[in-house]
Amino acid sequence: MKIYTAHARAHPGAGAVLVPERFSWLAAVFGPLWLFAGRAWIAGVLALCAEVALAALLPGGAAAVALAALHWLLGLQGQDVRRWSLERRGFTEVHVIAARDEEDALARLFDRRPDLIRPTLGLEMGA
Repeated sequence: MKIYTAHARAHPGAGAVLVPERFSWLAAVFGPLWLFAGRAWIAGVLALCAEVALAALLPGGAAAVALAALHWLLGLQGQDVRRWSLERRGFTEVHVIAARDEEDALARLFDRRPDLIRPTLGLEMGA
């Protein structure tokens, strides 16, 4: 079983976002680009500045080790950074869900919160 947190905005008609509780290989490999793709702008800029500073201030071998450590840290904490970014954008955690995969997690969320079905799936209200 995998653990997901579901986040939604307080106002009606807002969809939900699922965030898995796991190591993110994409964050570890792509670093700030992964953060930018997830709309975590502040964290992405900070990570990019950290990469530039490490590369500029440390000698070759030490810079490579420090950059690898930074990317490993992003892999470990990337999903938490996404949760923080969602919170800054007005989302609140509405449920913690244990499920086999994301599809099952969405089904369990919709079972508990049917009001989130239409906005999350992008269906028009009243259709």
